[in-house]
Amino acid sequence: MTVSTPPLVLTVAGSDSAGGAGIQADLKTMLALGTHGMSVIAAVTAQNSLGVQGYWELPPEAVRAQLDSVLGDIGAQAIKTGMLASAVLVETVADVLSGVSMPVIVDPVGVSKHGDPLLAPDAVETVKSLLLPTATVVTPNLWEVAQLTGIKVDDERDLPRAAEAILALGPTWALIKGGHLPGEPVDLLTDGTQEFRFTAERHDNRHTHGTGCTLASAIASYMAHGEDVPSAVAKAKHYVTGALAHGFPLGAGIGPVDHAWQWRTHRSSGR
Repeated sequence: MTVSTPPLVLTVAGSDSAGGAGIQADLKTMLALGTHGMSVIAAVTAQNSLGVQGYWELPPEAVRAQLDSVLGDIGAQAIKTGMLASAVLVETVADVLSGVSMPVIVDPVGVSKHGDPLLAPDAVETVKSLLLPTATVVTPNLWEVAQLTGIKVDDERDLPRAAEAILALGPTWALIKGGHLPGEPVDLLTDGTQEFRFTAERHDNRHTHGTGCTLASAIASYMAHGEDVPSAVAKAKHYVTGALAHGFPLGAGIGPVDHAWQWRTHRSSGR
C-alpha cells in the first residue's frame, strides 16, 4: 500500500487555551480540509469564552528556531500567520517569510473577538512595513483596516478604498472582510486589477469565536491543494459559513465555530 503525504500548511500564531481560535483553530481547519498542519507558536494566551485574561510572548529565538526547524526539513505548500503579539516577533517572522516562495496568508490579528488587544501598539508599523509585503493574501476585518490604514469602513461602498489602501502596503491580494457591515455580509477580494465579491447568509448565531483564524487557515489549505487565490477564497468562505452556522455554546460567553461541521453533517446524514 502506497501512502502519499497530504499538502503541508504551516501556521505561525498564538495558542488559544479555549481551543476555538489561534493555533488550535488553524490545525483543526487544516485537518478538516485535508492538509497536514504544522505550527510555530509565537505566544501563549490564557483565554476562555469570556475573553483573554493574559498573553505571554515566546522569545524571538524560539520562534525563529521553530520556523527554521520546520521549513529546513519538511517545508510547506502554504504558510498562514496570525497573532504575533510584538514588534520583535513580527520582525522575526517577516525576515523568514521574505525569503520563501510558497503562498503566505496573513491574518493581521490586532484584537480578540471580545475586544482584548493581541498586538502591541508599537508593532502596528512593523506589520505594515515588514509583514504585509510578504503576503500573498492579507485578510483584515474592518477594525484591522482602520488600525492599518486609518480608513473607517461604514458601508459596502467604502470597501474598494479600504482594499486600495491595504494593497499600497505591499500584499499581492487584499481580502477585506465586511461581515460586520449592516445588511447582507459581503467581502471584497482584489489584487488591484481583478475584483471579486463574496456574499453569504447571515446566521443568527453568537458563537463566532475563531472566525478570522479559520478563514485564513482555510485559504492557506486550499492554496496548498493548488487552488488559485479567488478559488481558494471562495471555497474557504463556504467552509467558514458552514462552521459559523454550526457554532456551539461553550462556557458562559461566546462559543467557537464548528471546524468539524462537514464531518458531523455527513455522519448525521449517514454518508
